[in-house]
Amino acid sequence: MKELYIIRHGETDLNKQGIIQGRGINSDLNETGRLQAAAFFNQYKSIPFDKIYTSSLKRTHQTVKQFIDMGIPWQQLSGLDELGWGEWEGKPSTPESIVVFKKIAEEWQSANYDAKFAGGESPNEVLLRLKPAIEEIKSHPEEKCILMCIHGRLMRILLCYLLNKPLAEMADFPHQNTTLYRLELSENGQFTLVDFNNTEHLISQIRE
Repeated sequence: MKELYIIRHGETDLNKQGIIQGRGINSDLNETGRLQAAAFFNQYKSIPFDKIYTSSLKRTHQTVKQFIDMGIPWQQLSGLDELGWGEWEGKPSTPESIVVFKKIAEEWQSANYDAKFAGGESPNEVLLRLKPAIEEIKSHPEEKCILMCIHGRLMRILLCYLLNKPLAEMADFPHQNTTLYRLELSENGQFTLVDFNNTEHLISQIRE
């Protein structure tokens, strides 16, 4: 058995402003994002994680920094980087951008997984770099409990891949900042979803 705790990174200023970041923008967490990261740490610091995996982008590193500071082994995998949005990265949300993003989402929902923006990546291209990263993670049987911090669109693609769902169903997985999905890998090599879009730690933070 292997257990994966998969979370999205905390909020950045670009998230707050509705600006697409993607693989090409290496932004920092803002104050809200740091509070979200602290809330997740406080909720799950007693979990005996054997390893931490993140993308190569610092917003994921910063989200799990308190776990890293505990001395838990940590590895960056560029295969876990966010999907590249090409020419739209760093641009503010406008009526025009809403239309073009809706169009690309419709392409993906229609199973055109090669659709992409100029200079960006398609879901199929993301899978090409994601699969070796997952094989690396699966290749360490001694790592029973794993914490992964990744990105919103990458998370959707990853969950479809691990749960053998078509990428057309990506939208079935909400991805609020620091939301948690927990999966278990059985001896037959199949992943099972045991925790869906869990943001309980954020509710606890609000109560405090």
